[in-house]
Amino acid sequence: MDSFIVSARKYRPATFNTVVGQAHITNTLKNAIKTGHLAQAFLFCGPRGVGKTTCARILAKTINCTNRTEATEACDQCESCKSFNEGASLNISELDAASNNSVDDIRNLVDQVRYAPQLGTHKVYIIDEVHMLSQSAFNAFLKTLEEPPKHAIFILATTEKHKIIPTILSRCQIFDFNRIQIDDIANHLAFIAKSENVTAEIDALHIIAQKADGALRDACSIFDQIVSFAGNSITYKAVIENLNILDYDYYFKVTDAILGVNISSGLLLFNEILNNGFDGHNFVAGMGDHFRNLLVSKDQETLQLLEVGNNIKDKYKEQSAKCSVSFLIKGLTILNKTDIQYKSSKNQRLQVELALMQLCSINASGISTTDTEKKNDLIKPDTNIKSIASNTTTSNAPQISTNNTQQAPIATTTTIVIEKTPEISPKNTVTNNVTEASTIKTETTTTAFKKPLIKTSTPSITQHLNIEKKAEQTKDNTIEQNSALSQNNLLITSFTQQALETTWDKYANDLKAKGRANLASALLSKRPVLTNESIIEFSVNNKALEESINEDKLNFLGFLRKELNNFSIQLNLIMTVAEDKTNLYTATDKYKHLAEKNPTINKLRQAFDLDIEF
Repeated sequence: MDSFIVSARKYRPATFNTVVGQAHITNTLKNAIKTGHLAQAFLFCGPRGVGKTTCARILAKTINCTNRTEATEACDQCESCKSFNEGASLNISELDAASNNSVDDIRNLVDQVRYAPQLGTHKVYIIDEVHMLSQSAFNAFLKTLEEPPKHAIFILATTEKHKIIPTILSRCQIFDFNRIQIDDIANHLAFIAKSENVTAEIDALHIIAQKADGALRDACSIFDQIVSFAGNSITYKAVIENLNILDYDYYFKVTDAILGVNISSGLLLFNEILNNGFDGHNFVAGMGDHFRNLLVSKDQETLQLLEVGNNIKDKYKEQSAKCSVSFLIKGLTILNKTDIQYKSSKNQRLQVELALMQLCSINASGISTTDTEKKNDLIKPDTNIKSIASNTTTSNAPQISTNNTQQAPIATTTTIVIEKTPEISPKNTVTNNVTEASTIKTETTTTAFKKPLIKTSTPSITQHLNIEKKAEQTKDNTIEQNSALSQNNLLITSFTQQALETTWDKYANDLKAKGRANLASALLSKRPVLTNESIIEFSVNNKALEESINEDKLNFLGFLRKELNNFSIQLNLIMTVAEDKTNLYTATDKYKHLAEKNPTINKLRQAFDLDIEF
């Protein structure tokens, strides 16, 4: 049986040019080698599987190569390169600090540094997971790291830069490795698949790249797993099934149900997702990503932010054309709120289902808004009714009120017969209102009022809803008019001193809750005085307090008028002069002050022959 080598090792980069997604670092290292400006200590830091140790090995190999190419790469032909490829190079030493983290291990390393290389120009020491070294090991390493021999170069690699002490960081050139982009990982996997004679769909490789989360080593491990599962043909379906990933198709179907205002379909799809073993929180997060991708697909300039395969990208373009920007933004807001509240919710399934209903309601409200705009363009009832009513008014006939809820009592009544109604829309049909007509006959009699005869067709459900909505708007307008009329008439309701003080204290406590404690304390320090039914007087003893109250006077008066139901309340501020207070420092001053208030004290002192201590 042939020995199997995992893809992460078999296709591990051997030159700077084959390193994936770290061009900013490889170019810097190549220029340093070319110009001879090599530091004696490097620190490679970044997430797992992005090429830190790989770049360290390539750097060590290239430094000792005796026949470098014009692109500053190792030749793989000289004796140093061959020994490195065979793993027998004496000039390169690797130390795993995770298992060799004691001070003794570092001391052994320091002892080896003194010896010059037998072959090549430099001895390179690679210390992986350097953050695992103990504090004493770091301290033992400091001096050697600061002043190593000319032939020694240290390359430290770590995934947790924050755990390394500052004295080590200050002695190294620091290189930060980035997470590898999804497209770069997918292209590298395509190269591996071609080399291994494996047919792979581009969308399938993109799913693997997304699952790897920027780590190329993880992507290679997942690729090997999928090959073991699906054989030499890797399909999108096989990757989804093996990795137990929620398919893009579910998100597209749920979005179609939302756009179609089909709540039941959306809930059934979510139930199917749960039955397949997926978590509701992952679904919410996936829907958020889906809406974000739809928003990105709306603009050609932001389309490059979409990190999916070409087939999936076409689906996003098609569905994004059906969605408005406002719908997507509102949807993202709902999904983000659901994502935040999911863990704290006791009924998590209901939380997600409620979010789906809210998403459907966004589109539903958008449709109704469009219908309303069309309706407003077609209907102008007020102008038509008023013009017809003015035309039908005669000297003997009373005017017809346009108010739906009131009819003025009349002595003589008017019977209005509409002989021809040219396509009267049911939207304009309101009881006791007169619509457009070609001919109107007016007959004056002394009998009771007869309702106008209007010939209309049976209105539809939508038309009924429009009529009800118009009636609600008329009712709201009436309420607003009544409220304005009440304020214009300045309703006056008498109130007592006790009610005034209660309301006064309530406003002061509200100010204290809002962080205005100084003004609140000033209002509570004295009592307001009700001079008559609506005049309130309040004493202030300084100009600053008067200005503070005047700045807030409008809000203050509005609060008092509303709470006391009296719109004629006025507030008068009375400035009082503070009494001059003489400070009493000595015992004589204190005695004289008391004697002025109570002369009997002098008699008491004389009777007992008392003295004042000075």
